[in-house]
Amino acid sequence: MASTEERVKSLISENLEVDGKPVEVADLSSSLTGLGVSSMDVVSFARVIQNEFGVSFTPENCTELQTISQLIEYLDAA
Repeated sequence: MASTEERVKSLISENLEVDGKPVEVADLSSSLTGLGVSSMDVVSFARVIQNEFGVSFTPENCTELQTISQLIEYLDAA
């Protein structure tokens, strides 16, 4: 099975776009909004995370977890 990091990166590129192009994560210290993702897309992505990982995950979690690295750590601990 893929690592949490690989799964999260894949979910980001499959579900999020900026200017019509898939979002690629090169730096785990980036935030989704820092990569140009809109706040509405972040809310939708919270649902994707919740469904994929079977965890309780809200849009507020997305704003509390400042970086993609923090998101991965949160999911690993869940």
